[in-house]
Amino acid sequence: MQDGTTADFGGLQDTARSVGPVLEPFRDIRRIAVLRGGGLGDLMFAMPALSALEARYPDAAITLLGMPGHAALLAGRPGPVASVLVLPVSPGVRPGDEEPGAVDAFFAGIEGSFDLAVQLHGGGRNSNPFLLRLGARHTVGTRTTDAAALERTIPYVYYQHEVFRALEVVGLAGARPVDLEARVSVLPEEVDRAAQLTGDGAVVALHPGATDPRRRWPSSSFADVAVRAAADGCDVVVVGDATDVPAAEEIVRLALAQDPTAHVRSLAGRLSLGELTGVLHRSAVLVGNDSGPRHLAQAVGTPTVGVYWIGNVINAGAVGRTLHRVHFSWVTHCPVCGVDITQVGWTAERCEHDDSIVATVQPEAVYADVAELRATSLLLRGR
Repeated sequence: MQDGTTADFGGLQDTARSVGPVLEPFRDIRRIAVLRGGGLGDLMFAMPALSALEARYPDAAITLLGMPGHAALLAGRPGPVASVLVLPVSPGVRPGDEEPGAVDAFFAGIEGSFDLAVQLHGGGRNSNPFLLRLGARHTVGTRTTDAAALERTIPYVYYQHEVFRALEVVGLAGARPVDLEARVSVLPEEVDRAAQLTGDGAVVALHPGATDPRRRWPSSSFADVAVRAAADGCDVVVVGDATDVPAAEEIVRLALAQDPTAHVRSLAGRLSLGELTGVLHRSAVLVGNDSGPRHLAQAVGTPTVGVYWIGNVINAGAVGRTLHRVHFSWVTHCPVCGVDITQVGWTAERCEHDDSIVATVQPEAVYADVAELRATSLLLRGR
């Protein structure tokens, strides 16, 4: 290290099977903290990096500093994370209404507890100072030019696949990839519950939600896919959380208006994360936007068809095409005001319009992939 702001590549190891530089591992690492807030998809992006850390430091306990949903999903599930500490509301780390003293209380019991702290949460303006409060002996992460320095860092450049970004970060701690995709084990009780929720037929799951409303495919397009799948004998279920209920109900209504006999129904707002995991695993194919359930479906081994904005393909698109298809729009300007929407993140504030930027994706093309992947899924699962 020279000045604490950039990784010293003098300790560079053989870079075969790595993403970016792999430095010498740290010594005497027993407790590792990994900061990764955000949604379900953000956790999936971090899973290969967590597995790499587990492989490099097999005697260390990994604690995820994450969200309530992360804790709910990982509780009692095999994997690299030993425990989850739920983040307090803090600007740039966890959104919400701040509670006086909550951040100080969070750190009060854990300062100085970790040997290594890993920042996988953005460019570091807010997350690096947060991470440094842990008082870990070693720190690694991403960093914009105006963010606080960690012991070893790589530059944060927005357009990079999030899985590879996280793997590049843990390479600074000497960790090599052991997987390039998230893997989530499905519990036996989740398999049993999914069978109760979906019945015996082939299941096609639809997820219409996305954090950014501009990334949502129109309900009419989802309904078109639902009708086609039902006509092919599938049991179509629409999944999502409470915020997705209106869209899910609209999809069901539009589908039944086209074909009143279609087997299309909504489970949105009715599933726990465990039940959702089981239903996604039970499904032959999941069709969804760039959102957490699509990434979770991939992690449990279910083929997916994703509807993406072109910029999000770079950061979050599935890499393989045998089991995962990506349909994306080439829209680069807001369809209402014409402002450039490719400058995202901290570089430019987005306009106030929420009109879909993926509406140009055609249902016929999406369903062609659904039909093909359904056949692939049946072969792979012996159904």
